[in-house]
Formats: sequence, structure tokens, C-alpha cells
Amino acid sequence: MNADPADQRKLLDLADLDARIVRDERVAANPPQAERVRELIARRATLSQELGIRANARDDITAELKRLESDVAVVDARIARDTDRLAASSNPKQAQGFESELVSLKRRKGDLEDMEIALMERLEAADAAVAEQEALIADTNAQGAELSAEAKTTVSDATTRLEGARRDREAVAASVPSDLLGLYERLAARGNGAGLLRAGACEACRMVLPPSDLATVRRAQTDEVVFCPECGAILVRTEESR
Repeated sequence: MNADPADQRKLLDLADLDARIVRDERVAANPPQAERVRELIARRATLSQELGIRANARDDITAELKRLESDVAVVDARIARDTDRLAASSNPKQAQGFESELVSLKRRKGDLEDMEIALMERLEAADAAVAEQEALIADTNAQGAELSAEAKTTVSDATTRLEGARRDREAVAASVPSDLLGLYERLAARGNGAGLLRAGACEACRMVLPPSDLATVRRAQTDEVVFCPECGAILVRTEESR
């Protein structure tokens, strides 16, 4: 196939635009922040699961503390009742019984209050553990929100570039003869469509042509369409190809 060298040079613009379109399509579909956002989502799930465990442990301690407080209230009521009975009793033996029960009740109350103190210390530690986990989740959420905002901006910018590149491609493609354009697009669908020959290398695949192939290319007429022996792309020759 023969084609005007100027038309062949347009294929370089098409190749550049196609590369930009592919790159920005990938960015728009999967912005670079997406992987980190997915990691943060997974981390948040793990942190939330741990938060649930810590919150349940705290709730168990709270429930146990309330039960102890209820037990203390019952003991206090019994102490108040026996104290009143002791004050009103005129029977020495009965009074002795009330005194003995009061001693036992006060000992029981002391034991319960010691248990309360221990539980309150555990509750304080449990509250701190929950707060620590909530802080980690809040930080993870903040990172995720920031990255998501960045991703939206990245996608928006890529979409804007895509629209411009596609318009430019349509304009360039419309100026290329249909047979040459068809050949380029068939090659591009399989891999590389076109590349500049520079310093003895094909810029589509970055391979240096063997001396014999390079000599064959250089002997070809300027309007002859030649191909890279390595990747099959159309080798576009310009002043830089000499």
C-alpha cells in the first residue's frame, strides 16, 4: 500500500490519542485511589467487628455493675430494716440476732462494694478500649472520605480529557484516507497501530530494527507503507528517521 507521507504522519497523532484514550479510560474506570479505598473499607469492617466485641464486653461489665448496685441496694434496705428493728427491740436475745445479722450484712456490703470498685476499673478500661477503636474507625473513615474525594476529582479530570481526546481523534481520523485508516485500526486492534522510526528503533514497541530490516525500510519509497518487523506496526518515517 502507498500513502502520502503527510497522511502517514497523522497516524502518529492517532496512536498518541489512542494511547491517551486508553490510559484515561482506565483511570476513569479504576482511579489510582480505588485500591487504597478498598483496603480502607476492608480495614473498617475489621475494626467495626473488633468494636462490636469491645462494646459487648463493656456492656457485659455495665450489666454486671448494675446487678451489683441492685444487690447493694437490697443489702442497704435490709441494714436499714434491721437497724430500725434493733432500735425498737426490747428483747436482748432478739437484739443480739439483729446485731449479728447487721455485722453479716455490712460485711456483705463491703464485699459487694469491693467488687463494684473492681468492676468500675474494668469498665473504665473497657470504655477506653471502645473509644480507641472508635477513634481508629473515625480516622479510617476520614482517610476513605479524602481518598474518595480525590478519586472523584481524578475521574472527573480523566473524563474531561477523554472527551477532548475523542473529539480530537475523530477530527484526525476524518482527515486520513479510509484505506490507510482501516489498516491502522486493524493493526491497533491487535496491538500497535503505528510508530515513529527514530534512531533505528520503532517507537511503538521500543525495539531496535536489525540492520538488514532497517536497510530495507530505508530503501522503500517515501509513500510506501512499511511495517515494523518486530511488532507489525506501520513504521512512520520523518526527518528524524534518517
